[in-house]
Order: sequence, then structure tokens, then C-alpha cells
Amino acid sequence: MSITETRDEVLTTEYQRQVAAWWDTRRTDRVNLALGEIDGFYHHHYGVGAVDPSVLEGPEDTRDERTLRELHRLEHAQADLLLDHLGPLSAGDRLLDGGSGRGGLSFLANLRFGAQVDGVSISQYQVDFANEQAARRGVSEDVRFHFRNMLNTGFEDGSRQAIWTDETTMYVDVFDLFAEFGRLLPRGGRYVCITGCYNDTLGEQSEAVRTIDEHYNCRVHPRSRYFAALAANNLVPVNVFDLTDATIPYWELRQKSSIATGIEEAFLAGYRERSFQYLLISADRV
Repeated sequence: MSITETRDEVLTTEYQRQVAAWWDTRRTDRVNLALGEIDGFYHHHYGVGAVDPSVLEGPEDTRDERTLRELHRLEHAQADLLLDHLGPLSAGDRLLDGGSGRGGLSFLANLRFGAQVDGVSISQYQVDFANEQAARRGVSEDVRFHFRNMLNTGFEDGSRQAIWTDETTMYVDVFDLFAEFGRLLPRGGRYVCITGCYNDTLGEQSEAVRTIDEHYNCRVHPRSRYFAALAANNLVPVNVFDLTDATIPYWELRQKSSIATGIEEAFLAGYRERSFQYLLISADRV
């Protein structure tokens, strides 16, 4: 099946057009670019794990360089954690990166498993950037990026042994998304999600979550909605991990770096008061 679609076929709502335009115009955004330039893996997610305190010590003129390298190490730690939960995969498997950004996680998945990876994004800029990276790495035959909507990928039923989303589900309706993933996965296929969500046991969105929504033009979902949408689409959770405490050090360090944007305080406030949570969910298709 052809994966070439027109812009109107991919972006079917005004909100999708707004989100695509937001990412298409962030070509010089130093948050992602400065860290990706360190080793060529450009991520669009945050980090987890303990910070090496030595990065804030030593010569002041190289402190920011050390800080950025440490932030990137924590990004890689988050990526490795996600890949750890994809299950046993082989070179013959086909994988899907939903909302693939500039492609960092897709390349890491290909390196680890040898599998073919398709990434989809509604940002044409991101797709072009990632495909250029694939060409530079010499993996264009195995890692491809497509201007496609992850709510309607156009790929064949049951064609993906594993699918992941990493901080992208807040831009879509998860019931629609998991219906598509349920279609793409065969019985026993694995879906892994890392996401921020709001803690609806405390009520409605907090001020911190509303600030995050406004900053990123996203729509953070309540935690309960993820599990309701999984159950409705034959996706049964295998593991659920609360990574909130594990991501706080990343945000505390980023607040002290040259790539701080001011949104760090909202993330830290939400995480510390537990109105905002950072979860990893892995689920199998039944």
C-alpha cells in the first residue's frame, strides 16, 4: 500500500494543522537540537535517572557543555527503558514509532533489534529531517519516516510486531489511537507508551498541567483515560511504572542549563505535587 498522502489527507482537523505548524516552525529549537548534536541521536522526549552531580562542579566555562551531555545521557536512559519493554524482537520484525519526531528512538531500535522501523509524524519538517539522518547513517532501507497521521497510518492489519509512542499521545484522542494500534498489532504484539498524564484522583487539571498544555499546544489526558482506551481496544497492560520521581532530576538539571525555556517550573511543580505523573505502560494485544 502506498504511504504517500496529501497534506489534507494527513491533517484532517484544524487542531492537527495547528500542531503540525507548531512543530514545522521549531527548526532552530535548541532544546532538541543542542542535545542531538552531541552524538547524532535527536530525541523528542525527556530523561530519567539520577544526575551525576560532578557535571555542576569543575570549571565554569565548560559547565554548560557538561550539563547538556548529562541531559542527553538521561534522554538515552529513557529511550533504553522504553526499548527494554518492547519484548523479544528480531531482524524480521516490523516496528512502528508513533509520532517519531527527528527519529532518535527509531534509530536506537534498529540498532538494538536489527528490525525494520517505520516512523510517522504529521510534521513534514520532522519527516524530512529524520529521513536525512537515515541516509547519513546508511539505514534508509530499514528505517523510514513518513508524513502520516498515527491515527490512520495506512499500514496493513497485523503488520507491526511492536509499536511505541514516546510523549506524543497528548496530541490525539487515545481511544482513536489505540484502535489504530490494535488494528496494526497481531495477537501477542506489544505496545509501549511513555507519557505525561494528569492525576485525576486529585480532580481536574492543575495549574501546572494547564500551563504545560498551553506551552506545547497539547491536551494532556487524565491517567484513567489511558487504561479505559487500552481496555476498549484489546490491549492488556503487562507493566505500569510510575517514573515521576525518576524524571524530576532531569528537570532540575535542565532548569540550570542553557536550554531552559521557563516551562521547567511547571513540570517540577506538577511532578512534586503529584498532579502530573510520568508513566511507562506496556500492553499486549489480545
